[in-house]
Amino acid sequence: MLDNQVIKTGIGWRLGWNPQAPVYQGLVGGNDWAFELTAAELDDFCRLLEQLAQTMSQMENELMDEERVACEVESDVLWLEAEGYPNSFEVRLILNTGRQCEGNWSETVVPELIEAARGLKVF
Repeated sequence: MLDNQVIKTGIGWRLGWNPQAPVYQGLVGGNDWAFELTAAELDDFCRLLEQLAQTMSQMENELMDEERVACEVESDVLWLEAEGYPNSFEVRLILNTGRQCEGNWSETVVPELIEAARGLKVF
């Protein structure tokens, strides 16, 4: 049987997908933290991260150059926040389910994280 496990990493971020895992198929992490996600949690993370990226991009025409903004999105299982400038922002994640995990990524790594999330489950 083929192993479809995917681990994507960069400086300051990690994303993983293992469809054969019994409970936690996903992984998110930073430099010194990581936690596993169910498939539904990982799907929500990728979807909401993309939504945040699009919203922040759309805000660029609405703000002055020196204005910072915070934007939140959430589902039943997790919450994401982007904070910073439309083209340079950090992301914070809180898992709202029983494990109640929290993590964040700095503005320097968020563009790579977003790009990796877009193609994580594309084989």
